[in-house]
Amino acid sequence: MLGNARPAIVLPLIFLLGACAGPRGEYPSLAIRDVERAQGQFETGEPARLDVPPVEVDLTGGLETRLASLVAAAREAHAEFVEVTPRAQELVAAASGSEVGSDRWAAAQVALAELDSARSRAAVPLGDLDAIYTAKSVAAEETAAIDAARNEVVALVSSEDAILADLRGRIQ
Repeated sequence: MLGNARPAIVLPLIFLLGACAGPRGEYPSLAIRDVERAQGQFETGEPARLDVPPVEVDLTGGLETRLASLVAAAREAHAEFVEVTPRAQELVAAASGSEVGSDRWAAAQVALAELDSARSRAAVPLGDLDAIYTAKSVAAEETAAIDAARNEVVALVSSEDAILADLRGRIQ
């Protein structure tokens, strides 16, 4: 049995080895050609200057006053959001399991739209805070007060996002 297997293995090996053999002069040299050699000098030139335009923000009354007004606006919008939330929760609970397009489902969608509207009013001051932060950062000025105001508004908006996500998850 071993004697019959040997020719079956050896025969393909002979053909494979034969494929490797051939005349030497047919293949190009792998040596570097003159065209491939680096010649001359490369000049980098003068680096391009990046002119950063100033970011214009409304700081009427000073930075502290503007930050306080933006945080107050976000708190006011958040208070409206909190005021509308119980009604939206009731309508979503009533619509849970309802058919899409039913009256209960539609009422819940309207309540969620009211919540979205209040949430967007809280997000507007966040955009203004981001613009002020960018302007002060580009000017290499202190941003600690802006960070504190921004963190407060982000916390409000994040809590609103969590409530909206929960309510949307209850109805489809």
